[in-house]
Amino acid sequence: MSTREQILAAVRTALKDAPTVPDIPRNYRRDGEADAQRRIEVLVDRLEDYKAGVTVVDEDTVPATIRDLLAGAGTYVVPAGLDPAWLAWETDPARTVYDGGGHGARSVTELDATDAVVTASAVTVAESGTIILDGSPDQGRRAISLIPDHHVCVVRSRDVTAILPEALRRLDGTKPLTMISGPSATSDIELERVEGVHGPRRLDVVIIR
Repeated sequence: MSTREQILAAVRTALKDAPTVPDIPRNYRRDGEADAQRRIEVLVDRLEDYKAGVTVVDEDTVPATIRDLLAGAGTYVVPAGLDPAWLAWETDPARTVYDGGGHGARSVTELDATDAVVTASAVTVAESGTIILDGSPDQGRRAISLIPDHHVCVVRSRDVTAILPEALRRLDGTKPLTMISGPSATSDIELERVEGVHGPRRLDVVIIR
């Protein structure tokens, strides 16, 4: 019997008497009370505390903001479903590396050779400063947001919730969720903060009012 078969047999044995699943008490906070403006203020505070760059802009200034943030990038990767208007300023098509759609999936080597990545986002939690990507066409595969050293992420104010339970209700749990709370960092090694361990060293968040 293989290990897999042993595990499945153990599960069947444990469930053979069909135990009743008890109700789970949900007496935690399920909805936040902050209004839209307060949610943005809290989110900006959390992101800055995480050492992320934050810019709050109007919709029509998103392209110029992204252009400025990518000024030092030789190449940058974008998911195939990203709003093309956000990159309308680009005059050198060789800088843009598309991933997905008719362009195919880029290899890890190709992604590692790019300087930055630009994505949209699914939902963001103000209280914890957590941006959630769900693999939608404007966010792309998890790999593109983890390998390049600089991540420019666009967050719409309508997608910002006060607390996590609100955010989870908006998400499809069967999708590959990536939760980002600031640039890649850890303090596990001798309690010293080390950046760039398992993702981009630099995170810039563009919040659309």
